[in-house]
Amino acid sequence: MSRQRRPIARYAPLPDAEVHSEGFRQTREARRSALVEDYVELIADLIEDGNEARQVDIAARLGVAQPTVAKMLSRLAADGLVSRKPYRGVFLTEAGRAVAHESRARHQTVEAFLLSIGVSAETARIDAEGIEHHVSAETLDAFRRVMSGSRSGD
Repeated sequence: MSRQRRPIARYAPLPDAEVHSEGFRQTREARRSALVEDYVELIADLIEDGNEARQVDIAARLGVAQPTVAKMLSRLAADGLVSRKPYRGVFLTEAGRAVAHESRARHQTVEAFLLSIGVSAETARIDAEGIEHHVSAETLDAFRRVMSGSRSGD
């Protein structure tokens, strides 16, 4: 015998179309930038760990094929975020370092917040990897306030 599920009640009326579409637009934009941010953040980590980020290392850490990395590195170079040197690794430009820094800061804030509410370290690390790309500056500020014990925007 199949049980019918009761619909989940909406907690607020449906917003008008323009307001509603803004959330979806922001989500699509976050998806587009997430891959770029993941690459530059990983490149920064590899450089800090061993002074060089090689295509083979990037592929291994992201769990993708080297041709996939090569294609993305071409895109990042065209966007002015990385430079490549023959027979050497990949290096971040000033713009790339700025993107990596901002992405890392968001990741650290989200991960720290998740840890502060009792999420395990492994789950917090994994979940932060996705959330960091979608969280707004307002929400990050709220996370920081909650972690510091302050509820207002002081």
